[in-house]
Amino acid sequence: MRPSSAILLACWSIALSAHAQGFKFSNPSPGEQEEAAARARRDAVVSAQLATPCRDRIKNRKIMVLIGEAQNGLVMASQGGFGRHVEAINTRLQALGLRTYSAEQIRRQIAQEEIDAYFKNDPDRALGASRRMAAQYVLRGVIATEAVRHSVVNVNQVNVNMDFTLADAAGRPVSTATASNASYAGSDVSGMALTLIEERAGEVVARLYSDYCRNAKGR
Repeated sequence: MRPSSAILLACWSIALSAHAQGFKFSNPSPGEQEEAAARARRDAVVSAQLATPCRDRIKNRKIMVLIGEAQNGLVMASQGGFGRHVEAINTRLQALGLRTYSAEQIRRQIAQEEIDAYFKNDPDRALGASRRMAAQYVLRGVIATEAVRHSVVNVNQVNVNMDFTLADAAGRPVSTATASNASYAGSDVSGMALTLIEERAGEVVARLYSDYCRNAKGR
């Protein structure tokens, strides 16, 4: 038996009223609203930074990207171990038209001792490595990852902190950028760490790009 027209009309009236009042079956929580607002603010800043004018002659200068991972107060700088981390930054810089070296290109031309020099503040060796790569700028990044067991929910929690410094071949700073991220994780802690890095890589690259285009020598 079909519902009567009166019942259908009543249901339609209720739906219209709910729509008019902006009713939703699953309204976002205050925490979700704050997170969405913060994300919108970050996106606006990134968009403004990426809109920074950048001359072709600035874009065509070569940038060497070196990434190290902080572990127990020491920086491990073997580029082969952090290829995916390097590419998370490299691909974004290249998409903006900047010229960067891949981790493989760097390993083929620079000894590990010279790479370590960038993370040990050894300016003479660092300068020699820059000259060998014919790089006008060096982007040095230190990524610290920490995995801890959350005592309440009994799952892994991964924390990531990133510090980047862009400098010319002589060591004069052009830009610095920092970012942090955290999340619960399953057994794949390293995979979650990379995900967290990629989620913040866009913000880091936008800041570096904006400062580079504005502050690079000879702009």
